[in-house]
Amino acid sequence: MHAPDFWARKGLLPALLSPLAALYSLGGNLRFRLGRSYKAPVPVICIGNLVVGGAGKTPVALSVIAKLQTAGLRVHALTRGYGGREKGPTKVSRERHSASDVGDEALLLAKQTTTWVSSDRPAGARAAASDGAEVIVMDDGFQNPSLHKDLSLVVIDGGFGFGNGYVLPAGPLREPARRGLARAGAVVLLGETNPDFTKILVEDLLCRPIEGQLSPRNSRAELPDGPVLAFAGIGRPEKFYATLRDLSLEIAETRDFPDHHPYTDSEIDDLLQRADALNATVITTEKDAVRLSSQHRARIDTLPIEISWRNPQELDQLIEAFLKGAPVSG
Repeated sequence: MHAPDFWARKGLLPALLSPLAALYSLGGNLRFRLGRSYKAPVPVICIGNLVVGGAGKTPVALSVIAKLQTAGLRVHALTRGYGGREKGPTKVSRERHSASDVGDEALLLAKQTTTWVSSDRPAGARAAASDGAEVIVMDDGFQNPSLHKDLSLVVIDGGFGFGNGYVLPAGPLREPARRGLARAGAVVLLGETNPDFTKILVEDLLCRPIEGQLSPRNSRAELPDGPVLAFAGIGRPEKFYATLRDLSLEIAETRDFPDHHPYTDSEIDDLLQRADALNATVITTEKDAVRLSSQHRARIDTLPIEISWRNPQELDQLIEAFLKGAPVSG
């Protein structure tokens, strides 16, 4: 499903849904208060967010994993494998598994490090530790109390913020922002940000965010010269299209699909035929590309992204303090 437009603004409908939002918030609070957390035998870093939809968690997780690997640690990634059929714990193999097996995020993480899919997070952590992990980086799961987190990074899309500020179903928040941020060791703010939202974070919510930008790994010379037909099945496809425009690509047409959409061959064939009619090249995100068949993947350009940190030392210092066992606060 696409996020409803009213999640981005206040109005009558969110106000009418606010009683349901209060019940949802209460349920989440009780889940944390009454649930029991398993403490893994190795440290766990959680990369989470507060809203439904894409905020940039996986690129942040990959950046954190790279920094831990540079420090000489054996890092394993853990994810629930959203969109895949495997319940796990399953060790991901890029040769044997597809996105329909383990989900798109798991395949991206497995490019960089040993990755586990497990709907039962404690079972996944136990499997990773038994397999030699010295640190576990968990992609998502911030609202799941079953596994103790030694450090949590909350990722926020600076352009979207908290939307209209309401909790589901009145808005995009999975829990009240203040409650969620109180459990965070740090806040990661990605992209161009409304100054008013930054002010709320710093002055009202008392967060000093680590700021970064999602940047393409491709050089402009590696991208198509002519018009492109861009498609995406991610949380906010418009972010992908904006990046293409920033790279001066001529967008002939765009096609949006739901987040984690399992593409059929006929859907991609239709896109390729439409691109031929437009004399355009088809381009998509790296996350979408892993959900394509191998024959279609070979015919479609991708735009891999990575995190560019405004002040890399901030994250380095956070991880250094974490590794030394020092208290970490947001």
